[in-house]
Amino acid sequence: MSSPDPAIRDIIRDAQWLAHRYDPGHDAVHMRFVPRARHGDIPFLTDEYLGATDAPLVLRLGDAMKQAPPRAPIHFLFHSAYCCSTLLAAAMDIPGVAMGLKEPVLLNDLIGWRHRGAKGPEVARVLDAGLHLLARPFGPGEAVVVKPSNLINPLIPAIMSLRPGARALLLHAPLEPYLASIARKGMWGRLWVRDLFQKLVREGMIAPLGIAPSDYLGLTDIQVAAVGWLAQQHQFHTLCDQLGARVATLNSETLVARPTESLAALARLFGLQLDDSRVRAIASGPVFARDAKNGAAFTPGQRAEAAQRGVEAHADEIAKVIHWATVMAENAGIALHLPRSLIA
Repeated sequence: MSSPDPAIRDIIRDAQWLAHRYDPGHDAVHMRFVPRARHGDIPFLTDEYLGATDAPLVLRLGDAMKQAPPRAPIHFLFHSAYCCSTLLAAAMDIPGVAMGLKEPVLLNDLIGWRHRGAKGPEVARVLDAGLHLLARPFGPGEAVVVKPSNLINPLIPAIMSLRPGARALLLHAPLEPYLASIARKGMWGRLWVRDLFQKLVREGMIAPLGIAPSDYLGLTDIQVAAVGWLAQQHQFHTLCDQLGARVATLNSETLVARPTESLAALARLFGLQLDDSRVRAIASGPVFARDAKNGAAFTPGQRAEAAQRGVEAHADEIAKVIHWATVMAENAGIALHLPRSLIA
């Protein structure tokens, strides 16, 4: 038997080498060198933010897995978008305790591959390997907390089945702030919700709402946003029923209003060893004092003021769509509030 390639072994055992992309044509994983400090500088682990590189390091998945170290405990921040999930993932960069990964693209690649016709067993094989590579510890005793893109939410049941020791937070925004966030982002927000809508249709997640495909084009952009919110709300309800104590739910308004309590409860959910003083330091520190997307400083009350401006600017449309969505939810049996709240 040949001895392990020491170069591959050293790379795979170093969590600074991010498992970045999956290439199904060659069953290969693309690795990018991302030091811990770099994670803190960027909102997402995408090429746009990681920057140009001569070429990623490409390894056959089988070769990478032969050298993979024992995986760290892994937990998840699943979300329905525009709900402070990036902020919360950044707060999980706690040396000696945990490291947060913000939207690794490898998981997005698996959704795209599945949509192109990949078979379930093959996707499960690569998902299992990908989760192992993402769960390489950054430091001794550290857990890894992954915040995927919400585009991978259809894979949540498979992820939680493959990792029975994992816990997950289901983070969401209440309907009105969510719609206001989409509306105030203008064309790009509206395009984003239509792209999400198409992917949810492909996954069969719109069907429970009873909207005929012939009616899709008749929906306004904000109605499309509300449909996506309801579809994800329905999925999160189902996950609460299926996974029980392995999941908890939290809305973004509560997180922003009660960061210390939220962090303490999340640490308990994930089994992280954080004492009260450290929780308070994180909640009052720089992570919660700046915009997680662009790094700009937040003044007290700025988030609430921006959200209120979004509601006021589009008040008539948002109010009408909320009424419409409430009727849709009642007809489909979807509660507008999730069970299993992280904090009372």
